[in-house]
Amino acid sequence: MQSKAKVLLAEDDTSLAFVIKDNLEEEGYEVVWSANGEAAMQQFLKGGIDICLLDVMMPVKDGFTLAKKIRQKSDVVPILFITAKSLEQDKLDGFKTGADDYITKPFSMKELLLRMEVFLRRTKKMHSEEVMEYKVGKLRFSYTNLRLYNGEEEHSLTQREADLLKFFCTHANKVLRREEILLKVWGKDDYFLGRSMDVFITRLRKHFKAEPAVILETIHGIGFRLNVL
Repeated sequence: MQSKAKVLLAEDDTSLAFVIKDNLEEEGYEVVWSANGEAAMQQFLKGGIDICLLDVMMPVKDGFTLAKKIRQKSDVVPILFITAKSLEQDKLDGFKTGADDYITKPFSMKELLLRMEVFLRRTKKMHSEEVMEYKVGKLRFSYTNLRLYNGEEEHSLTQREADLLKFFCTHANKVLRREEILLKVWGKDDYFLGRSMDVFITRLRKHFKAEPAVILETIHGIGFRLNVL
């Protein structure tokens, strides 16, 4: 029987790793476990990983460093941090490395499975044969290929940037509430995710500098609007 997906689990707590691995395998996932960040990176380089579950505090190479290395190899594979840390800066640092989400210990397996399924569904859609392209003023946005084109110029987007831009494109010239964007793009409305969203908004605005007819406007106290003239 084919597994649902291949999971890279990087967790130095042997007992917790066993529980997570056992539960995921019961649900039909194939799990590759590593007890430190360096070993986990070697497993990732072997290929075939569909989603990464990374602990933050690990020996040899920590989760943040590992996530950066993985992002250098792939913009697409979802990365979820499993962390005991609940400090705001730690979560923001995690998103800056390219992580898609975090789950704080202690957590239920049901919650972890739900979070994983959200990102795996999104990745599956992206790998479908359907070509998804949008015109944004003079810019051309290929959601399928994670690319934004300005004539001959080509800019690579991360999966999260592409998800966010796709949502704006399908609701161009409409006011979108912050909580609505978070629920539709991230899957939940959360303070730390909101701070992360602001980082991605800034990145998108840099891309739009090449096209004056496209303005990503902040509607103070409410949200944002992608104005396409």
